[in-house]
Amino acid sequence: MAHDNFRRVVTGHNASGKSIIAEDGPLGVSLGQGGVGLFEMWVNTQRPANNLVEEGLTAEKLQLEPPPTGDRFRFFGVAPENPDISTEQLEQMTEAGFAAIGATHCRPDTSRHPAMHRTKTIDYIIVLSGKVTLLLDDDETELEPFDVVIQRGTNHAWINKGSEPALLVAMLIDADPLPDKKGA
Repeated sequence: MAHDNFRRVVTGHNASGKSIIAEDGPLGVSLGQGGVGLFEMWVNTQRPANNLVEEGLTAEKLQLEPPPTGDRFRFFGVAPENPDISTEQLEQMTEAGFAAIGATHCRPDTSRHPAMHRTKTIDYIIVLSGKVTLLLDDDETELEPFDVVIQRGTNHAWINKGSEPALLVAMLIDADPLPDKKGA
């Protein structure tokens, strides 16, 4: 199921303090098409969020992690694996993709799969359509629509072994980093 026309409705307040629709339109920034990639819905730069400030996504550059004490709310789509792409090509493409979203530092151990990464966040993720495999260092699980993942700063990757793109929604919230436990 491809989604290229995501709609975002944002509420706000008028000068009298009455609730209004402040924005109604497409998402402001994305990296992808055909429902595959990252599609940002909202970014808060502080916690607690300030609902009186016109804050949120405007023309910000797409980043993987939220700002310190902030959060990111996004769709992300995972394309089916392509058997014609070599491991070396996949590593090059994945490395370039993480560089494009300011996240080269989020790849501490890609020995299991080139898409493995770890962020300084707690993430709430819901599979909306398609099927994906959540890979972890020493584990994995198959996920289908309406499965929920609470991703707690672990090294992980999203792999699509099916034939259709998978669409997920995620809320990434800044968290204290985990200590580096190499060799543990």
